[in-house]
Amino acid sequence: QVQLVESGGGLVQAGGSLRLSCAASGLTFSSYAMGWFRQAPGNEREFVAAISHNGGDTYYADSVKGRFSISRDNAKNTVYLQMHSLKPEDTAVYFCAADSAPGPGVPVIGADFGSWGQGTQVTVSS
Repeated sequence: QVQLVESGGGLVQAGGSLRLSCAASGLTFSSYAMGWFRQAPGNEREFVAAISHNGGDTYYADSVKGRFSISRDNAKNTVYLQMHSLKPEDTAVYFCAADSAPGPGVPVIGADFGSWGQGTQVTVSS
């Protein structure tokens, strides 16, 4: 059974930084693309970033390009989301997700991810 556990969320002032972590178990982590999504109150879940199984390819939502960076450590079965220059509109619950199947592709649509974490709250104050 795949388990994804996010950590690192919290309250930060606008302009600040946070690093989210997602520890994975129950899958051959190095074979799966991983992603981060977020959902703000009253909004639909939206794509934030994704990374290929080996870290060679990354993709970002336009709203976070240049501010957020996704990375992974396959030796630690962990994917990270480094967030800089945070804005109040970044406030949301952030979810980690694993691709539905192993392979070289990198999904960016939520429906293509097969496993999800419980989420971690990020609140950015103005």
